[in-house]
Amino acid sequence: MPDMSASAHLSMSHLVTLAEFDEAKVTPGVLGFIVFAVMALAVWGLMKSMNRHMNRVDFAEPGSGAAESENAGRPAADAAGKKKQD
Repeated sequence: MPDMSASAHLSMSHLVTLAEFDEAKVTPGVLGFIVFAVMALAVWGLMKSMNRHMNRVDFAEPGSGAAESENAGRPAADAAGKKKQD
């Protein structure tokens, strides 16, 4: 049976070499890419949802067509419902 401490030391030496890093070569890696991709998909989904909701909004005020035809040719103060004071 081999010595357990020798095999443990050998496996730990491999882990230590993986833990050492060069500060000039630090990159975001796979986790950084996954986080960025999830955020990009979330923004895309939110924009798609906002576009769908904005298309449902009716920007014309109800009854504005009739009010504009009645007030055509009148000054803005009169069109707003104020009477001229003579």
